[in-house]
Amino acid sequence: MKLTPMAPQCGVEVSGVALANCSDAEMDAIKQAIYEHGVAVFRDQEFSPEDHIKFGRRWGGIDVNNYFPLQEEFNEIAIVKKEPDQQTNIGGAWHTDHSYDQIPAMGSVLVARHLPPSGGDTMWAHMGAAYDSLSDDLKEQIEGLEAYHTADHVYEEGGLYAQTDMGKNLRGQDLKTGAIHPVVIRHPHTGRKMLYVNSGFTIHFVGQTREESLPLLTKLLDAALTETNQCRLQWKPGTIAIWDNRTTWHNAMNDYQGHYREMHRITLSGEALAA
Repeated sequence: MKLTPMAPQCGVEVSGVALANCSDAEMDAIKQAIYEHGVAVFRDQEFSPEDHIKFGRRWGGIDVNNYFPLQEEFNEIAIVKKEPDQQTNIGGAWHTDHSYDQIPAMGSVLVARHLPPSGGDTMWAHMGAAYDSLSDDLKEQIEGLEAYHTADHVYEEGGLYAQTDMGKNLRGQDLKTGAIHPVVIRHPHTGRKMLYVNSGFTIHFVGQTREESLPLLTKLLDAALTETNQCRLQWKPGTIAIWDNRTTWHNAMNDYQGHYREMHRITLSGEALAA
């Protein structure tokens, strides 16, 4: 198994392993690579829906997505798709999946099933590198701070997605979400400090209003993206990406208008976050 960095501080491409039947030792090495680098990419994989579910269960648990349509025969697999006539895509902004849950999902296993002729890349940014890049004064300012996360403004009836041509494809628009997490967390497997806010779901700091929170929150969100802490994946048939939500943000590019794109995603169960 060979690891090739995708960018100076984020992402690794893994070759020489078949995910569908990887050994326990290979599985352990894959997990560690994802914890450290944030995302791992695997090319030219033969990976059926059965393989997808089996792999997710080997990781430790699968969270069924409340909002995306589910694969009819395998309802642990969420379908992330965009029709040719749709203008809006799912995940088309920097965010961290499920930060609005009390115990956020650890990450995702995303499989390319139907790709446009070009475009539709996915980007990731490493939040350990983001935290390291903050000034000492900013680190001191956010030490011990907590923030409130929710997805209601995005997914609920009348929310951001419901107001677009993508709303008809969503489920669970009557659900309510909300969770409080430390602004700086320690990764449970590496011990590294991570910046844990995101523009998609972080609303305000605990004890402050949205308006009071925005100056500092905006400063953190702007500082989180550096030239060296981002990587970009050009999808190809047979490509699989696995990422850690605690270590990364991600952003799905929406530059393939007029073409169909379908990805299959399994969400991996997580564990409580701690500072």
